[in-house]
Amino acid sequence: MWFRNLRLYRLSREWDMDAARLAQQIATQPLKPCGSQDMVSRGWVYPRFDGEFVHAVNRCWLLALGVEQKLLPASVVREATQERAAKIEAEQGRKVGRKELRDMREHVAQELMPRAFTRRRTTWGWIDPIHGWLVLDAGSDAKAEEFIEVLSRALPGLPLRPLHTQISPTAAMTDWLAAAEAPAGFSIDQDLELRSAAQANATIRYAHHALEGGEIRTHIGSGKIATKLGMTWADRVSFVLTEKLLIKRLAFLDIIREQAENAENADEQFDLDFTLMSGEVARLLDDLLPALGGEAPSE
Repeated sequence: MWFRNLRLYRLSREWDMDAARLAQQIATQPLKPCGSQDMVSRGWVYPRFDGEFVHAVNRCWLLALGVEQKLLPASVVREATQERAAKIEAEQGRKVGRKELRDMREHVAQELMPRAFTRRRTTWGWIDPIHGWLVLDAGSDAKAEEFIEVLSRALPGLPLRPLHTQISPTAAMTDWLAAAEAPAGFSIDQDLELRSAAQANATIRYAHHALEGGEIRTHIGSGKIATKLGMTWADRVSFVLTEKLLIKRLAFLDIIREQAENAENADEQFDLDFTLMSGEVARLLDDLLPALGGEAPSE
């Protein structure tokens, strides 16, 4: 259980919830198979195979949003529509009009939908009720938004807000590079994206490239700002910080992985991985927030 892409949200310290009550509330919205005319279905699934919707370990809660989606390629619908239109033209001796073709395409899609293949995926969320975190392992805005939407339906009035800091990640990363000095507890790696403040599409990307030379400072001096920066925390976790305060390409280094090799079975391994992952991320955030000036006050 190792998250790869972190999206960070704050829960109110006054949020009164326990694992059992949370499980009871989200159990009202389990994942159901897509109906014959449904393209997508969203709902909660068990993080493990124990019949519990909330997997609680070491005062942290793991949730799993399941999404079932039908795959109906546009090319299949288009080909079937063209065949049907060609048959009408041959039998009735007339050209199928644009509106009729559009309506035909919709009917074909409805007819084919029950035979479409389905795909399932899972988006993971971790709640730390003690420190007020909701952390999602979501690589896109759309996946994060659907998780929050389904969670909010199960928990009306959920006191949740995205994390904001006093110093923007862009300003902080640019300052670290200009000074050639990472904040305490961190080191700068070899991945970087710079963007021109004057020309939004003017971007320079470095991959596996030393960033301590004068070339980077020259770019910054000319007005470019850092929008992505590879970093390592405490020689334990590497990641890429983005301008939107996303933590991407999270990787737990060998010193952490070695601690996860002592489990005796799959269930114990799952819990050990989750405990190590959540603990390391919590400590990383404890150091990252001060480096960004601390949290911005909620409005």
